Parts: sequence; C-alpha cells; structure tokens
Amino acid sequence: MTKVLVLGDPAHGIPPSEYATALRERLPDATVVHPETSAERLEEAADAEVITGTSLPDDLLAAADDLRLFAAQSAGTDHLPVDRLRERGVAVTNASGVHGPNIAEHVLGWLLILARRLDEGIRRQQRREWRHFQAFGELKGSTVTVVGLGAIGQAIVERLDPFGVDTVGARYTPEKGGPTDEVVGFDELESALVRTDYLVLACPLTDATEKLIDSDALDALPNDAAVVNVGRGGVVDTDALVGAIRRNHVRAAALDVTDPEPLPRDHPLWDFENVLLTPHVSGHTPHYFTRLADILAENVERAAETGEWDDLRNQLSP
Repeated sequence: MTKVLVLGDPAHGIPPSEYATALRERLPDATVVHPETSAERLEEAADAEVITGTSLPDDLLAAADDLRLFAAQSAGTDHLPVDRLRERGVAVTNASGVHGPNIAEHVLGWLLILARRLDEGIRRQQRREWRHFQAFGELKGSTVTVVGLGAIGQAIVERLDPFGVDTVGARYTPEKGGPTDEVVGFDELESALVRTDYLVLACPLTDATEKLIDSDALDALPNDAAVVNVGRGGVVDTDALVGAIRRNHVRAAALDVTDPEPLPRDHPLWDFENVLLTPHVSGHTPHYFTRLADILAENVERAAETGEWDDLRNQLSP
C-alpha cells in the first residue's frame, strides 16, 4: 500500500486539506496523510513513498528513507533539490498543465476586450456617459502569435480555434511542432511579429526568453498590434514596452505579470488607459488541487501496475 505525504502548502488560497481529500477519493487503496505540525511531518516522512508539496525542506528529505516520488505542486522546480533527489533515485514530477484552462480563459477574455474595446465601454459606464464608440475590429481573421507552446500555450491555441484566427506558435524547439497553423523558432520570431495582430506571451523565463520582447521585437510589430503577457514579466523589456506605448507604436498591452513585480505604485504602466493590468492572478482556479490530484493519482496507479517509478506523467527528464 502506497503512502502519500501531503505537505501543508496552500495554493491560491485553497487549503491543502482539499488536496489530501481529493487524493483519498482517487486513491482509496493508498494511505494519504496530511499532518499539521512539523514534528508530525517528519515522523510521517520516514516511510512515505510519495511526498507532494511546493517545497521539500532538507530535514524532510533526510528523513524520507523510502521516498520514490516527489510530486511538486508547482510547474517550476528550480527551487527544489532536484539533483539530490535524482542522486537518490527519486522521481520528480511537476504541475504542468494544471493552469492551462484558467490562464487560457484569462487570455481569451483580454483578447475580446482588446478587439471590442470593452474597456472603453466600462470607462463610459463609470462616467454614466451614453455615447457611441467603435470597436477596434473582430478577432476573426486576425493573426495571433503565441510564444511558448507548453500546456498553457496549447490551451490558448485550442480556445482560439473557434474564432477563426490564424495562429503562429514560437518556441525554443520549433522542430517539435505544435497546434498552431505555423511554428517558428525564436531566431525566426521577427518574421512572425511583422504580421502579428495580437502577441501572446505564455513562456517561462529562461536564458533564452529573458527580454525576448525587446525594443527590436516591439519595433517589428505593426503599430496597431497588442501585447498580452501571462508568462513572466522578465520576458518583456519593460522600458522598451513603455516607450513603444508612449509613441503609439503598440496599440495596447494586457499584463498579468510585470518586471518589476509587484508593480510599484509610481510606475508609468499604471497611467496608460490602453494598458490592462491584473496582479499575477491568471493562475487562480478553484480546480487547482483536483487537477493536481488527477496527475498524482495517475502516476501512483501506474507505478503500482509496473512496479517502477518511471515514465510518469509530468516527470522531469533525468
């Protein structure tokens, strides 16, 4: 019988007890424990085959003699002792895909606002001003370039399909292809930007993507293009974006992430009517732990069938 230790890490305000409950429902033959104190967690870690949480403290790792799998509650794993886990033969998985539907809906909402200028309608309502205005246009027939074709980027493209848009995907490894009408590498990004109506950034922050959207990239966009960022703030050169907006080279921007973050109260991005800001909330979903439990339950069941903690869903490469 597999023992699963759930650490006390909430997500988006959702208590981890809901994660433990979801795992018990999906793994009735497993022992799922969710201790409340650090002493209890250390005790339970001793014979746990699976530990799941946002982080893995050194004392827990040292105590976990039977550990076979650490299931990270986040997509990013840079903060985890991945090398030490691999040295011990412990598999590591992440939460890739959990955020796909909600972040994709966040992006779609922004694209519709930008196309139909619904933000202007809201401003006129606040002023109690019944005066007509024209929409920018329609999503139909536009070109949307999505940078990053992981689970989130794919979910965005999937939801764009019924709107009749042309899609271009940009990724570090274009040879892997993707669900878009066309896929280009980062070295070919400019060829996509020059024909882009909406640029959607859904990639992680890496050496390859840091300030990928710099002044040259922004200059390549048509003057009436809009930029949407749900990846990481550092993917965009913020000063270059501010400059492009000031000289009306970028029609609008919708940002859930910024650099710096949190955005200082005196930052110029707050002052533009054509910049939409949300405080890094596109990842919020009430289904976070249920989706995470689906992934972990699938992996526990697979290991029970094969006897091996390998070839798991969302497993990091050796």
